[in-house]
Amino acid sequence: MSGANRTATIGRVLSALAILFLTFDVAIKLVQLPLVGETMAQLGYERDLGLTIGIVELVCLVLYVVPRTAMLGAILWTAVFGGAIATHIRVDSPLFSHVLFGVYLGLLVWGGLYLRNPRVRELLPVVR
Repeated sequence: MSGANRTATIGRVLSALAILFLTFDVAIKLVQLPLVGETMAQLGYERDLGLTIGIVELVCLVLYVVPRTAMLGAILWTAVFGGAIATHIRVDSPLFSHVLFGVYLGLLVWGGLYLRNPRVRELLPVVR
């Protein structure tokens, strides 16, 4: 396997991991599991806001999964993760497990996209 193929494969695996987790996250919000409402209340939001956030996240997920719109999806996910980070900072959540979780997901989303898409690597070159 050539270096370019190996890089693309690693990118697809990272993207697949992100997509699997984000699909689960969207699904529990769309089916309105009681845990989602309880978590929203603990974070200081209305209990039923989980459905609205789930719909926004579903749009971001679809955009990320479609190759032609994957970069837009990654940008929008970055905004969602930023909101989650701000929320966890506001309620004084633990740093590494809660506040930085959005950073971890952002690295997974962008890392996967960067490694699987040569156009993204051209746009965001890493200088050696």
